[in-house]
Amino acid sequence: MSGEAYWFVALLLGLVVAVVAVVLLETFLRQVHRIERGAGQVWSAGKQVARNTATTWLLPETSDRLGQLTDEAARHAALLTPPPTSGQTPR
Repeated sequence: MSGEAYWFVALLLGLVVAVVAVVLLETFLRQVHRIERGAGQVWSAGKQVARNTATTWLLPETSDRLGQLTDEAARHAALLTPPPTSGQTPR
């Protein structure tokens, strides 16, 4: 082989290596973007969960106050219900 043929083979191999490197890097870049999108979705979901559960510590107090409100409503209903008169049966 002549010196010119060796240069041609070397340049051809360099081109093949460069094309393979570009394809591999492009595949890697696409995977990175896919992972970034997935991580962004997980981050958004985590923020929504945090927002939805930020006040769960208030649930016991809310339950207590609901019980108090129910008792008060029962007292109001008892006061607003007329007492049964003689000969009538209560509803």
